[in-house]
Amino acid sequence: MKKGLGILAGSVAALGLALGSWAFWLEPASLWNEDHEIALPGWPAACDGLRVAVLADLHVGSPWNGLDKLDRIVDLTLAAQPDLVLLAGDYVIHGVVGGSFTAPEPMAERLGRLAAPLGVHAVLGNHDWWYDAARVRRALEAEGIGFLEDEATELRRGGCGFWLAGISDFWEGAHDVEAALRGIPDMAPILAFTHNPDVFPEVPARVTLTLAGHTHGGQVALPLLGRPIVPSRYGQRYAIGHVVEEGRHLFVSSGLGTSILPVRFRVPPEVSVVSLHREERPRDPGR
Repeated sequence: MKKGLGILAGSVAALGLALGSWAFWLEPASLWNEDHEIALPGWPAACDGLRVAVLADLHVGSPWNGLDKLDRIVDLTLAAQPDLVLLAGDYVIHGVVGGSFTAPEPMAERLGRLAAPLGVHAVLGNHDWWYDAARVRRALEAEGIGFLEDEATELRRGGCGFWLAGISDFWEGAHDVEAALRGIPDMAPILAFTHNPDVFPEVPARVTLTLAGHTHGGQVALPLLGRPIVPSRYGQRYAIGHVVEEGRHLFVSSGLGTSILPVRFRVPPEVSVVSLHREERPRDPGR
């Protein structure tokens, strides 16, 4: 009996050690290039297959996530050959256990290697505002990365054309959706991107797709129980992935770094590459 209990206790301890190693080391230190295919009503046929790389929540300086890892992230993004790169905020880190603060300038130098035919565009996240939003922005702009904070720009390549609108952070920015969309023709296809997906209920239906980060996918996804902690007023509603509400589309990246606790479990860090396709409406059988 005692021998059996000892074996059981040893097995439980070994399992706990394995899970702890996975959650606090192996998974946070990993890096994935995850492809996501999204079909969108009204997306231009000439833009079918457009590849958008979303780099969210870099949090450079969080455990297993220093400048060397950032070099790997940039290399993986370039290897994916995206048409457009979006940086969705939270470049710096605050207060994560075991982390080490990294200044914006060396981080921006590495991100400056990013390139795509339709450009590299950025917004700020709440951690960037809490640190020094102006310094973070200056560092990235010095490397040729443009910001869209409640403003938009038209992007065109060959026959493919659409508008890109950046919405500032829901917590710390003005997040003025109306200002971000001002000047865009009524029927034009629009991609909007922002840091925090909690702004999504304010985004009108004329926006084809909104892309965001911030949640880290909850960092932990437990079998049966879901994601215990998601930094959103909506809980798990906008935690991760492709969300459709009343015909409006949202994609939330699980991000790359960690915040508060250096843990990820079943939510690995990823460079999210979103391929956009035109959704063909089903034919009316009566016609």
